[in-house]
Amino acid sequence: MSGRTVYLAEGPHVGIRPFTLEDGSEFTARVRESKDLHQPWLFPPGTPAAYTSYARRLIDDPTKAGFFVCEKDGGGIAGFININNIVEGAFLCGALGYGAFAHAAGRGLMSEGLDLVVRYAFDTLGLHRLEINVQPGNAASIALARRCGFRLEGFSPDFLFIDGAWRDHERWAITADMIRT
Repeated sequence: MSGRTVYLAEGPHVGIRPFTLEDGSEFTARVRESKDLHQPWLFPPGTPAAYTSYARRLIDDPTKAGFFVCEKDGGGIAGFININNIVEGAFLCGALGYGAFAHAAGRGLMSEGLDLVVRYAFDTLGLHRLEINVQPGNAASIALARRCGFRLEGFSPDFLFIDGAWRDHERWAITADMIRT
């Protein structure tokens, strides 16, 4: 191999690729640098052992798919997007979770990356619907969902257990029909 990163999909500034166990050092360093950006909304794994457990679930569990959003200029990890709870059959749906890293926040990289993951999920994975559940106060995450064409569908009280409490969430979704021209 020439050393060039092989991406599942590419845009002008980023490419997406799957999680690997070898990415633990970079990922956990980025998590530590981004603590103020993530909390109180998100608590990604910040130690090598926690990363290995997290990545292994994304790699081994067929109901999950994990993607790194990488800057094409240098290949560094700008953020991550996971599809969780993938259901096949008549549902063909998955739930998205994501986080930008501080060095990449506000640069449009996650918007480009989320667009790539959405298209990959619909075109390659064959899903029909993707959902994002966001705490109402997480303005940056809501703005990302809106920018990428997700529609607000409702409100779920006490939806996810985060940081020691059940948190309310807004439900955002997009279907394959919404992005096909």
